[in-house]
Amino acid sequence: MRFPILIALACCAFAPAHAAETQAALAQQVRDAETAFANSMAQRDLAAFARLVAPDAVFFGERVLRGKEEVIAGWKAFFEGAAAPFSWSSASVEVLASGTLAHSSGPVLDKHGNQVGTFNSIWRRDADGSWKVVFDKGCDACRCGARQSGSN
Repeated sequence: MRFPILIALACCAFAPAHAAETQAALAQQVRDAETAFANSMAQRDLAAFARLVAPDAVFFGERVLRGKEEVIAGWKAFFEGAAAPFSWSSASVEVLASGTLAHSSGPVLDKHGNQVGTFNSIWRRDADGSWKVVFDKGCDACRCGARQSGSN
């Protein structure tokens, strides 16, 4: 009788850590990761930016950047110079019930603080509990507003 109890306890011990975490706690983790991602740009720290990009990431822009190396190479110019050319912050975060994927979205501001777009990022939780960006796409402020109202 002790053996089945030991097996059950062992299974519980190896259950995913995020199973007990609330949706609010998971959303806060993603919001914190997004903030660190944005801060990497403000602090001109390409290495910090790179640590938050998944190896298989896809970033959309003038052209599609596939894989971490291509994303970093494609974004390197944004990290040159004393001041960041733009900034962003998360206005909303939604996490799947599984706690493995999340969507973060919010305004993109130019260097003067004017909203010029909206970003949408998909974050994936790695086995170690860290969150990495797997998809990133923005749109111009006027185009996003037009789509929200139902027009193309």
